Amino acid sequence: MASEALTNAAREGEGQPPVGSTTRLELSVVIERRPSSSRWVDWIWRPVELVLGVPSEGTPRLLIDDPAMRRWLSGPVTLELHRKETADYRLALSAEPPQLYVVLRREEGDPELPWRPFLVTASPFEAQVYAEPGEDIVEAVPMPEPVLAFVQDFVERHHVDEPFLKRRRKAADAPPDAASSFEVLGPCTEGS
Repeated sequence: MASEALTNAAREGEGQPPVGSTTRLELSVVIERRPSSSRWVDWIWRPVELVLGVPSEGTPRLLIDDPAMRRWLSGPVTLELHRKETADYRLALSAEPPQLYVVLRREEGDPELPWRPFLVTASPFEAQVYAEPGEDIVEAVPMPEPVLAFVQDFVERHHVDEPFLKRRRKAADAPPDAASSFEVLGPCTEGS
């Protein structure tokens, strides 16, 4: 029921682009800090949970204050879904459990909570782009049930299987202006 209301709100929400191009959803991130056993860093930071919506109180807000662990609720951060990236979202949905990817970026000015949510995405490839330089913290976080229904609905409405086009080189004796040919390959079968 909540996921149905969420999906309808996203379809009919004010300020939303037309259905079919991009859909957005506001989330908050729970960020955890634990002591490190490494001699090079004092703390291990990571996103551990996503919460639907933005709390009315200001963020970041301390949720758990324990010597072994501290957790803050921080946000807002926007999950943006694009109709041309549904193949990527299908990969995130096929994970066990389905995942979203959170990117935390260092912000100067708050020594208590130096990492803030920068991006949340359902595309593992977009998350990989942020992970490669090594400046951000990028973690997979389980997808909350209402968000799972929201992403599944978006993928079902917009996914189009595109055939794989394999390019064949033109013959060595072909004229220089001759075009290469393309072959449409169907779904892979076992043994091929």
